[in-house]
Amino acid sequence: MIATRSPGLGPILSRTFYRRPATQVARDLLGKVLIHGATGGVIVETEAYLGLDDAASHAYRGITRRNAVMFGPPGYAYVYFIYGMYECVNVVTEPDGKAGAVLIRALEPLLGIELMQSRRPTAKRPRDLASGPGKLTLALGITRALNGADVTKGALIVRDRRGAAPFEIEASPRIGITKNADLPLRFTIKGNEFISR
Repeated sequence: MIATRSPGLGPILSRTFYRRPATQVARDLLGKVLIHGATGGVIVETEAYLGLDDAASHAYRGITRRNAVMFGPPGYAYVYFIYGMYECVNVVTEPDGKAGAVLIRALEPLLGIELMQSRRPTAKRPRDLASGPGKLTLALGITRALNGADVTKGALIVRDRRGAAPFEIEASPRIGITKNADLPLRFTIKGNEFISR
């Protein structure tokens, strides 16, 4: 069990925060807090996906029924199903009409940890609860029903965090893709034990 501590939550991030290039948003989301209902965690790992200019992006081939939210206004959730078993949560970036998104890859659990553990009974250590995109959606109860949810209000939100210690950001290639795999678009909080392995 992670020691209880004051979460020091700040305001919910505004739509303006997301109305920027995906790479900038991916870096700036580190240290913020993703919350769904009674559960939440500090974002410690992200990946940027650059829309039509990125062969690894779901938006690369243009707008479809599945990826339509990526082409809409920024500040909405893009939740999709992969490998027939995992859901992944992204936040849409860029101005309305220009596709871009940031995949939230890992969290450091902060709120509702017992509930997260009940949803992830196979996690043997706190650092295993949300150390990957499929793990964190299970831990936070995020499903495809939240695809298109406004993350600037409602049950799924991202908040600033007050009083957090400064950290360094490391950039590296994205994980689990074959196209544009060499681009350094994965961002992590350096030395954080909760990032994916």
